[in-house]
Amino acid sequence: MNGSLPEVYLARHGETAWSLSGRHTGRTDLPLTERGEDNARRLRGRLAGIEFTEVFVSPLQRALRTCKLAGFAAVAQVSPDLVEWDYGDYEGGTTAEIRQARPGWYLFRDGCPGGESLAAVGARADRVIARLRADGSCTLLFGHGHFSRVLAARWIGLTTADARHLVLNTASLSIVGYEHTLDDPAILLWNDDHHANPGE
Repeated sequence: MNGSLPEVYLARHGETAWSLSGRHTGRTDLPLTERGEDNARRLRGRLAGIEFTEVFVSPLQRALRTCKLAGFAAVAQVSPDLVEWDYGDYEGGTTAEIRQARPGWYLFRDGCPGGESLAAVGARADRVIARLRADGSCTLLFGHGHFSRVLAARWIGLTTADARHLVLNTASLSIVGYEHTLDDPAILLWNDDHHANPGE
């Protein structure tokens, strides 16, 4: 990593009952499980000593609680653009359940009826990226799995659909930034959850 170039740290929220069972959790405002709270606390140690110019957090409680347990609630700014994908009619369903009614369905190709389109999610990610690049600082974001995947894909110039290739575990930490210059956007770290699951 090049310390002279801006970096954006992406912290996914800790485990919830629905993330544990594989249910699509968009705007449903669920709390963390006990394990999710423990994993979020471990983010504090992982992020200790890093100086962030700004910290942003999704308005949903699972992200807010993760931010608080990681020690950043006092400095975090709530950003509505960081909310998770709106899954519409598929909210609360697992991929297997959705595919029973719609064989071959894939979120990053087909989207969700009654929910947010791929184009809308991508445009939201682009707004976040534009702000981050304008600030040019070391920033920390507390957010969600699918939206963070889209943000990372868009950061490096891929399509929203290409986010299917990036998987994120709960309470994981990722970093996007640049390799050599501001013309070289890159993923510097992805899906690091060793702090959250020591010994696994």
